[in-house]
Order: sequence, then structure tokens, then C-alpha cells
Amino acid sequence: MKILFINSKKFDYGQDLAFSGLASVLGKENIRDIGRHSSYHLKIKKYPKNLGYTELQPLAFFKNQSITPKNCDVVVVASVKPDTLELYLQLQSEIPDSTPIVLLEGGDAEEIGGDAQRLNCSHLWVEAQKKRPFDLIFKREFIKNRDYPKNIFPLPFSMNFEALSVKPSSVYDKDVSFWAVESHPIRSKALEVLNGQFDCDRNGTSKNQTFKNYKYKGRRYHEELAKCRIVLSLRGGGWDTLRYWEVPALGPLLVSQKLDIVIPNDFENQKHLVHCKDDLSDLIEICQYYLDHEAERLKISQAAYAHAQKYHTHIARADYMLEIMKKSLSLSTRTRQP
Repeated sequence: MKILFINSKKFDYGQDLAFSGLASVLGKENIRDIGRHSSYHLKIKKYPKNLGYTELQPLAFFKNQSITPKNCDVVVVASVKPDTLELYLQLQSEIPDSTPIVLLEGGDAEEIGGDAQRLNCSHLWVEAQKKRPFDLIFKREFIKNRDYPKNIFPLPFSMNFEALSVKPSSVYDKDVSFWAVESHPIRSKALEVLNGQFDCDRNGTSKNQTFKNYKYKGRRYHEELAKCRIVLSLRGGGWDTLRYWEVPALGPLLVSQKLDIVIPNDFENQKHLVHCKDDLSDLIEICQYYLDHEAERLKISQAAYAHAQKYHTHIARADYMLEIMKKSLSLSTRTRQP
């Protein structure tokens, strides 16, 4: 399968993880990022802006330049960001009607294409669908118990383990942490609840943080997160957060609210993570229990790591996407356009 991948030049977790996963599965000679995202091919960005990186392969990169809108097997529109939609509109007339177009809808909004309004590009979103609708949509915020058209499938974030600087640690120097910007009221409430509790004040779990001024970044962030016994993950602008996938990959016990989105092969309560109540009334009790019961904590976190390795890597997510594409779009029998 040869994919024309129309992407934003800005970093985007869903888009970037999809590219690295598809490039790893198909080979970089079979996917062309038409948005020319340099960090997909060069080690020039630190985590989390390196999630799309796969090893530079000059020959494969040269070969994939022959993939065009006219001869690819499928076009992937990888985000609803303005530059992605603008580029797609420029190329749309060159795409044969028989070539499937797949949208990766990785924004925070629950509505399909809802982030176009947030990013002030609703006109581009409308224009992009005027000629033809998307054949298939993968949506990150795929809300539970909501009816969607049959061509829409859930696609939560995942984790590119190769982008992580460290592996799970056996040395812990922090008990409970939640390093997060206050992008949702539940996060602010959690920081209030944790104020003065455990070692939170000392380890940087505090209010009024900004992503730009995070105390820990890149490799240091991974090192410090891996040395936490318990890490909290709560929704931000969307239900799905990168932290939900980072924590199992780095080894701490994940404590999370129940997410209201569909996640195929999700982590199970008290098997891979621990759910707290939505009002956080049991948060302190849960943390104290698992600090006091190390064997139980380690059993759950180790099971989560194994589960993440099996079902929630960027490669596993790419396999999932490709399987749905083949079934839904009959790509296994499709002949590429000349």
C-alpha cells in the first residue's frame, strides 16, 4: 500500500504517531509526507515533538517521492489544522475519484471536525468536503454510547516507545505526581486535593503550570516520571491525553478517571490501572493504599506495561488502521491508478 500523507508542519500527537506507525509497518518508501515534516526524518526535536520520527532512510525517502495524488493507493488527511486543509484543497483536484481519502480527526472536540472552529478554519473544513466526503474517518474523541456513521472508527493516541529516553525504573524517589496544565476544571480540583499531600509539593505537583515552563522536559521528564510510584492522569481539552499512554510505558501506577471515549483494548481497572471517582473523593485513599501495598502496585503497573507493548504502540495502532482500511475500502484488491 502506498500512502500520500497530507500533514501539518506543526507537531500534532495523533498525526505524528500515525506517521511513525505507518512508516514503520509499510516502510518509508511507501508513505510520503507531502507536508514535508522535517522531524519525521531527522532527530532535531525533543519529546514530545519527536513522536513522528522514524530512522532516516535516504533511499526510501528518495523512492517515496514518486508517490503522487494520482498514483497512491490512499490519501490520508492527517489533521484538521489549517495548513493541512489548505494543502489538501490544493491537491484535491488531482486525486482520482476512485482513490479513497481517509481523515485522521485527532482534535480535542467531540464533534467531527470540531477543531476547525477552534482554529478559525471552518471555511476550509466546509470546502474540503464540498467536492466529496471523506471515505473513512479515524476519530480520537470517539464518545461512548453515541451513534456515529459506519465509516467512523475510534483512534486514540498511542505511544512510540522508541521516542522515550528511558525504560521503567526500579528506583523510586517520588510518591505521587501530577504535572499538568489546568486545561480542565477536574485538573485544577486534583491539584487542590493533592496540595500538601504525600510529596506533591516537593516534586512539582502544583497549580498554575504552563507547558512551556514545565520543570522537566525531554529525557529529564522521562527519567523523573519513571521514578514516580503513582502518576495521575485526568482529561484536558479532550478525554484522551498523552500522559494516559506515557505512564504505563514508563512504569508508574496509573490512576485515572474513567474516560468517556472508546479505546479498543483499553486498560482495565485494577488490572492495568486504577480508576478514581469523577469527583476525586477517593483519590487520596487510593494513593495511600497503593503506596502501602507495593506488591499490588507493581503487579498492576507491570501488567500495564505489557498490555501497552501489545496493544498501544504506534505500530499496533498502525496495524489497526491498516486492517480497517483494507476491510472498509477493499484496498487488499484495489489496483492503483496509473
